[in-house]
Amino acid sequence: MKSAFFPAIETQSVEEIRRYQDIKLRDLFRYLDTYSPFYKNLFDSQKINPTHLSGINDLIHIPLTTKEDLQRQNKDFLCVGKEKIVDYITTSGTQGDPVTFALTDKDLDRLAYNEAISFACADAHPGEIYQLMTTIDRRFMAGMAYFLGIRELGASVIRVGNGIPELQWDTIHRISPDAIVVVPSFILKIIEYAEKHGIDYQSCSVRKAICIGEPLRNQDLTFNTLARKILDKWPLKLYPTYASTEMATSFTECGAGVGGHHHPELIIVEFLDENDKPVHEGEPGEVTVTTLGIEGMPLLRFKTGDICSHFTEPCSCGRTTLRIGPVIGRKNQMIKYKGTTIYPPSLYDILDGIDYVDNYVVEVSINDIGTDHILIHVGSRESISHMEEDIRDHFRAKLRVAPTIIFHPFEEIHQMQFPENSRKSIKFIDSRVI
Repeated sequence: MKSAFFPAIETQSVEEIRRYQDIKLRDLFRYLDTYSPFYKNLFDSQKINPTHLSGINDLIHIPLTTKEDLQRQNKDFLCVGKEKIVDYITTSGTQGDPVTFALTDKDLDRLAYNEAISFACADAHPGEIYQLMTTIDRRFMAGMAYFLGIRELGASVIRVGNGIPELQWDTIHRISPDAIVVVPSFILKIIEYAEKHGIDYQSCSVRKAICIGEPLRNQDLTFNTLARKILDKWPLKLYPTYASTEMATSFTECGAGVGGHHHPELIIVEFLDENDKPVHEGEPGEVTVTTLGIEGMPLLRFKTGDICSHFTEPCSCGRTTLRIGPVIGRKNQMIKYKGTTIYPPSLYDILDGIDYVDNYVVEVSINDIGTDHILIHVGSRESISHMEEDIRDHFRAKLRVAPTIIFHPFEEIHQMQFPENSRKSIKFIDSRVI
């Protein structure tokens, strides 16, 4: 028998899921036409009668919503009065000016439900203890979502926040959590701290990690370099996730480890090519979402900018919903370098596999002949003799092209990665953007 956190809709046939979403989508059309200034104006300007829209098949008749729309007309997306707003959050701003979102009580309940079923997908159970290694302040949705979802699930939370390896290990020793919620590269930092201070981390209580913000799999769903470096040191069970503030929904892997599961009761997802046409299963496409059940600021056909593949065969866990693969890259971060198309994650994967590269930042600019130029700032505690050519050889072997390498002190790269007031570490600087 399935638990309350294993929704029946996620085991239904494709046809039944489609019928369910058609009903939810018709409700959303009516809601937006009544309460959303942005979408009411969109419907009117495009001469779209929402009452004539029957469901998912009609989405193609509706213009796409972009990040720029949210930035330019942010307040026009709000569907409720200020008296109903409980929480204000913003996006991280890594792709431009942060966007503000307002959440009602109902939206917070939905957020809690989303994370509860997502954690349950990642084999979470009531009574477990989760150490939260992400911030819950700084207008950050994810930290709040994790807290609410774990609470909804009936598990416990330790709100430690990000950074400070010493405090993380003190907490693990004091409270014995079962799992951590963490940006995966930080796991390497706490391993490094443990090794320097004689902490037997492999014998501690932590057995699994819910991982956010960084891909852990290659496109064939095998673990990438970052994941292998973690697992070579500490045999945790890793559960990659994919989410964004705009969608207020997460795609989380189950124990089968074959991509993040879709929650059809919360979101409709499309995968579109550069001409905004649907791609086939297994092909990369821009993740485009329509949120269901959001009261404050619902979105219709919002282009996330993330490029992913998707898979539709049923999973061994019993879920029949589609699954999303790892993020290949962001659409506006695509690099054309010496005739080769590259996304930043492919650069990260190579750098993560070089032992003497302690930290790095990838910078892309336009050179004097108008083409993309890649400059990699590398931090290393070791002597840099012969390292530059060795790193370039790694890139030639994997990508057939080699970027420019500049070495810096480890501390200088750390400052570049963690500028003041940033909620996330920075690995990519796009100097092409004016």
